[in-house]
Amino acid sequence: MVIAGDPVGLGVVAAAFGYLVADAQVRRARGRVPRSRARLAFFAGLGVLVIALTGPLDAAVSTSFSVHMVQHLLLTMIAAPLLLLGAPVTLALQAWPGTPRRWLLATLRSAPARVLGNPLVAWALFFVVLWGIHFTSLYEAALRNDGVHAFEHIALLVTALLFWMPIVRADPVTSGLSYPARILYLFVAMPAMAFLGLTIVTSRHVLYPAYAQADGVARALADQRAAGAIMWAGTMVLIVPALGLVLLDWMRADEREAARVDARLERATARGA
Repeated sequence: MVIAGDPVGLGVVAAAFGYLVADAQVRRARGRVPRSRARLAFFAGLGVLVIALTGPLDAAVSTSFSVHMVQHLLLTMIAAPLLLLGAPVTLALQAWPGTPRRWLLATLRSAPARVLGNPLVAWALFFVVLWGIHFTSLYEAALRNDGVHAFEHIALLVTALLFWMPIVRADPVTSGLSYPARILYLFVAMPAMAFLGLTIVTSRHVLYPAYAQADGVARALADQRAAGAIMWAGTMVLIVPALGLVLLDWMRADEREAARVDARLERATARGA
């Protein structure tokens, strides 16, 4: 069950309800709409949020850094891209025409949205938040205060959504990236994440006293090294497949373009015959 006091947990319920209502609205207005993959991706993303933020996993984050790292990777590397694959913004634009649609379009075209949608800004924000959480007093405060912990979740999820938006591109984005740029975007993210893990693994002291108080210094250091290794390995396990999917999408786009060119040549040949 979603934690009632966690704003992110409440957001899971609100997002599921809003998505279902919007999807039903589109179906009534347009008839059968083939959105099964998008719906599956979106609700899979919500499911990952529930797994990360509730139950045994969430209960263990106050005593285990490695479990907390798994939670952060679930939020940023799995839930965020799945939610974007559900194309919620496109669904909202289709579901509510008129004034709501104009408001949403105005928001998407606003100066703050253009800045946040800039791939360089999105990339930088994500890693500033990721590194900032792990190497400032915010992490220790999150272990001791539920409100700060909820804020940590929101910051990670929001910046992860911004980070993945130029890659997923299921919704309208303010600044698009070419396929080579998308590959470079993900490629340079790998050392940024891996170095974070390496820094944690090689640290000779307990980074967060709350863990040492709970399990002792020796166990806290061992768990801390495991957390760094999880971040390090997570870079390869989660970003490399994303690179592969971008390459696959690139090849499919080239095939579609080649088919369009062939069709134009055939039409031109037929007219000239």
